[in-house]
Amino acid sequence: MQWSFLANLPIALATAWLWTLLAFLVGRVVHRHATIDVFWGAGFVVVYLESLLVARATHSGASVSYANRFVVLAFVALWGLRLAIYLARRQRGAKEDTRYVFIMKGARGRNETLYALRMIYGLQGLLLWIVSMPLQWIAFHERVDALFVPGLILVAVGVFFEATGDEQLRRFIKDPANRGTTMNRGLWRYTRHPNYFGESVLWCGFYVVAASSGWGWLTILSPVVMIYLLTSLSGKPMLERKLTTTRAGYDEYVATTSSFFPRPPRRH
Repeated sequence: MQWSFLANLPIALATAWLWTLLAFLVGRVVHRHATIDVFWGAGFVVVYLESLLVARATHSGASVSYANRFVVLAFVALWGLRLAIYLARRQRGAKEDTRYVFIMKGARGRNETLYALRMIYGLQGLLLWIVSMPLQWIAFHERVDALFVPGLILVAVGVFFEATGDEQLRRFIKDPANRGTTMNRGLWRYTRHPNYFGESVLWCGFYVVAASSGWGWLTILSPVVMIYLLTSLSGKPMLERKLTTTRAGYDEYVATTSSFFPRPPRRH
């Protein structure tokens, strides 16, 4: 099993890069690099399906149960496709995301197409491959232990936080009376980033599921990279720099609300 997983790694990487290349082509049509965000969640479904197909091909003729892996597929699809649909709806008619405007400033007179392919799409494809390691491992392993169910419970908690936070924010933004103000209701009262927190919990959950079989614990890089991205690089820091200048009352919100882990708000 381990050797099949290792043999599939370059195939999974190629699949991830082909997927982000498709995102690049769609982005060229709509003139918006932020389209890659729509492809991000769905990309994990694609890579996991590719890994399942290779796992099935390498066990042709053998009687192998895929029940556990199909349960994981349902969770991956629930999370990834929901996120893709949510972001696609939010981006409809929107301008370019300021994060990608900032990234493209690094081109500095160089070929912007090649720069975008390398710094946005190529990098996202590589991250998609790294973060999906637990899913790739799961695709090649039938046996699981007692960690399987707790891992899926963590995944469900992560999906709940992310989906609920996104929906609460969507309703808040939709109300014209809230324009320019700070969202501090629902889950957003307990953490400034319930969606980022949820995604971190989700990948910790998939890692626990992977760790329930064989050497799956070695895929620890996946949740570590995801948590770092969300809390220290492209997630929370970039978003908060923007909200500080565009949302009234955001400084007070920062002073009273947890930056990541949910907890009751502090008194200002």
